[in-house]
Amino acid sequence: MLNRLLHYLRNFYVATGLGLLVWMTFFDANDLPMQIRNWWKLREQEAEATFYQTQIQQVQTERREVLGNDQLREKFAREKYLMKKPTEDIFVIVDEKNGPIE
Repeated sequence: MLNRLLHYLRNFYVATGLGLLVWMTFFDANDLPMQIRNWWKLREQEAEATFYQTQIQQVQTERREVLGNDQLREKFAREKYLMKKPTEDIFVIVDEKNGPIE
């Protein structure tokens, strides 16, 4: 009798545990596929954050170079933004892929 009761309780706990595992894996709001999607999204956003940090450092370096010297400021504006004086003509030479040659 006691053996039968223990067997029933053990089966009850195993079935309850399996049911809970299935529920948490597939039916819960934070199910396994959602966790995987969130993990991939986190990795992508960390990569973007790294990219933007390097871009910020480059812009800060350019800013320090440009703000310190008038000649560098003019050179930077001419090369980066293709600015010109009113009496000048600018010719941009491009390669086969229609990209500017630097």
